[in-house]
Amino acid sequence: MAILQAQPFDFEIDKSAIALVMIDMQRDFIEPGGFGETLGNDVSLLRAIIPKSKELLNGFRKHNLPIIHTRECHKPDLSDLPDAKRDRGNPDLRIGDEGPMGRILVSGQDGADIIPELYPIEGEIVIDKPGKGAFYKTDLQDTLDKLSIKQIVFAGVTTEVCVQTSMREANDRGYDCVVATDATESYFPHFKSITIEMIIAQGGIVGWAADTSSIIEALDE
Repeated sequence: MAILQAQPFDFEIDKSAIALVMIDMQRDFIEPGGFGETLGNDVSLLRAIIPKSKELLNGFRKHNLPIIHTRECHKPDLSDLPDAKRDRGNPDLRIGDEGPMGRILVSGQDGADIIPELYPIEGEIVIDKPGKGAFYKTDLQDTLDKLSIKQIVFAGVTTEVCVQTSMREANDRGYDCVVATDATESYFPHFKSITIEMIIAQGGIVGWAADTSSIIEALDE
């Protein structure tokens, strides 16, 4: 066991049972012209975590530890897209509409794919998810079971939506979870800080929080 200096208290890492789940680092959310920007958001806030996210990926790759990437996207016929999700808010473009990088958040389109800087390498798993949580209508649970995973480090975007939802789903399923504080971000920075506070509250009710350097240091022990 390696000791990770984390909040609200130190976390024991089991390198035989830990995986990294990188949530939704997609062009539609991260790059100008994508869905995130059509919602009126400043995507540069999310781009700022690319270096730390890359560092975290490399830390897991160095030790040949499992890495899972998720993409929030829908079938081309939108049969897995509820009206309540498509019709929310007042964006310039809606899910399924034609955008600068293809149809917004549709599987197989350029915008729905992972940004080049963090693109999966051979052997890494990519899971497409139709909802906010990574477990909803996906095979993530089966994938983790096959890999004998008991601990998950979460990173990606956005902290308060897809990352937190996935982390809570994992917590309910019995996984010990850590959020990488400098490899996750929100279009609203105060949402990020509040979300991390909620995660570690009451003795880690949802999980732990630690920065990338601390996580990598523990993996290197």
